[in-house]
Amino acid sequence: MAAAGAPVRAAESIRVGEVNSYSALPAFTEPYRKGWQLALDEVNAAGGVLGRPLEFVSRDDAGKPADALNAVNELVTREEVALVAGTFFSHVGLAVADYAARREVFFLAAEPLTDALVWSKGNDVTFRLRPSNHMQAAMLAEEAAKLPAKRWATIAPNYEYGQSAVAEFRKLLSEKRPDIEWVAEQWPPQGKIDAGPVVQAIAAAGPEAILNVTFGPDLVKLVREGTTRGLFKDRSVVSFLTGEPEYLDPLGAEAPEGWIVTGYPWYAIDTPEHKAFLEAYQARWNDHPRLGSIVGYVTVKSIAAIIARAKSTDTAALVEAAKGVTVDTPFGPITYRAADHQSTLGAFVGRTAVVDGKGRMVDAIYRNGADYLPAEAEAAKLRPGG
Repeated sequence: MAAAGAPVRAAESIRVGEVNSYSALPAFTEPYRKGWQLALDEVNAAGGVLGRPLEFVSRDDAGKPADALNAVNELVTREEVALVAGTFFSHVGLAVADYAARREVFFLAAEPLTDALVWSKGNDVTFRLRPSNHMQAAMLAEEAAKLPAKRWATIAPNYEYGQSAVAEFRKLLSEKRPDIEWVAEQWPPQGKIDAGPVVQAIAAAGPEAILNVTFGPDLVKLVREGTTRGLFKDRSVVSFLTGEPEYLDPLGAEAPEGWIVTGYPWYAIDTPEHKAFLEAYQARWNDHPRLGSIVGYVTVKSIAAIIARAKSTDTAALVEAAKGVTVDTPFGPITYRAADHQSTLGAFVGRTAVVDGKGRMVDAIYRNGADYLPAEAEAAKLRPGG
């Protein structure tokens, strides 16, 4: 992929290395790329940062840690980027974070959700934008605890993200509801779900409620098979990410109804910040945004704010500047916490519905990420050496 966003000579620009799983999960990463391209244009049209344009040098990691490490190493050693950003899958993000720590390169992880990224495996140079598994699990557990269901089953992809999401949700819900019983779990391989046996095994356990963590094409297969076999009939379902348009749109009229989800109801957010973003995005791309669009856009805005505050691209200066920096986003201002390097970006929680033949989130409320994080002093103890 070619470099983007530099209207003057590349030698004068601030080069940012960007890696993501473009070929592995285009439903999320293509809108993400459109988001960062829009923000890059806005930053550079306003004069860049420190009087210099930002330039993104982008690579595809194919959803594989080895490919990501090769790409990042090339960006750092050959392209001489000042910092690195991006990644989607949690295991890929952890691999890049480890490389960044060893090479002392600033890394803004845009999308990986595992809590380990900023807690048990956190490091000095890695910061994370998206609300983590803990944050989204806490938002969902808050609603799940209100359900009468006592017998729960879980379905999640068998890799770092899925394992972390299930563990955190189970812990938080069990704390709120000690009467909960966990009766079944299924761990299909990411991107390769065999939905029939999964649905059959969950149904055989007779749960009253189900936690789903699958997404993308796996979610579509699970919804279709589960609907056909009546798995979701008269059962509550709580689901990570399902309200995101990149995953809900493909289901169309087949979208499940009444699931409690995190997501992004772009069509129902009535704030000045979001309206401005929506208008700019639609004018540029003639398409509606997905959550990936928000993540890509805010990634660039965060980088610009951090560099401006640092007044330098030196790694140590970037790290210090990122601690406590505030960034304006389409969801309102966020802050990157000094103690654990997690941003306070939140998520919308609502229910799925079919409206005019389309999958939609309804009754969605924005939950501020800061309200679902441990106090900074407690979070610091979760990090290595804490």
